[in-house]
Amino acid sequence: MIIYIHGFGSSGEASKAKLLRTYCQENKIRFIAPSLPTIPDLAIKTLSELIESYQDNEPVYLMGSSLGGYYSLYLSDKYNLKAVLINPAVNAPETLQRALGHGVNYYDNSAYEWNESHLEMLESYEIEEPNLENILLLLQKGDEVLDYEEALDFLEGAKMVVEEGGNHSFEGLDRHFTTIQRFFGVALKL
Repeated sequence: MIIYIHGFGSSGEASKAKLLRTYCQENKIRFIAPSLPTIPDLAIKTLSELIESYQDNEPVYLMGSSLGGYYSLYLSDKYNLKAVLINPAVNAPETLQRALGHGVNYYDNSAYEWNESHLEMLESYEIEEPNLENILLLLQKGDEVLDYEEALDFLEGAKMVVEEGGNHSFEGLDRHFTTIQRFFGVALKL
C-alpha cells in the first residue's frame, strides 16, 4: 500500500495524487491519497491510523510532497517505513511561519486559519536523525517555495535524485515512477 501525503493547502485530488493514482491503478499497486485536515495533530493522527490499519496485512510505503514530505519523514521514522520525499519542507515549522493567518485550500479556494498553535504542533514532529536508508529524496533546484539545499543537507546520505530547474510541484514526476517502484520494492501484480 502506497500512501500519498499532500502538501500544505493541497488535497488528495491534486495533480500529483491523480497522476500517482492513475499509475498505481494501471499497475495494480494499492494506493490511497487521503485529503487531510489542516491541523497537524489531526493529520498525523489520521495518517497513523491508516498506517496501523494496513501494516498488519501488507507493506506500507509513504510518499509525501512539501509538508507531506515533512509528515512522511516523521511517520517513516515512527513506523520504520520507506518514504519518498518530493521537495520536502524539512524545516516545516520555520517555513510555514510565513503562512500565519488564513490559508487557502487549492482544491476549492476555501479559507482556513493557520496559527501559532499549528506551528507548535509541527515542532513536535521534528526528526533529529532520520533513517537515511528508508528515504528516497526527489528535489528540483527550481523550487520557488522551498530552498532545496535544506533538504539536501539534512538528508545527506539518502538516495536522491536532484534535478536542475523544475518547480515546487516537481515537474515530470512521472519520469521517476519506476525508480520509486524499485525503491519501494513493489512488484507489479499481473
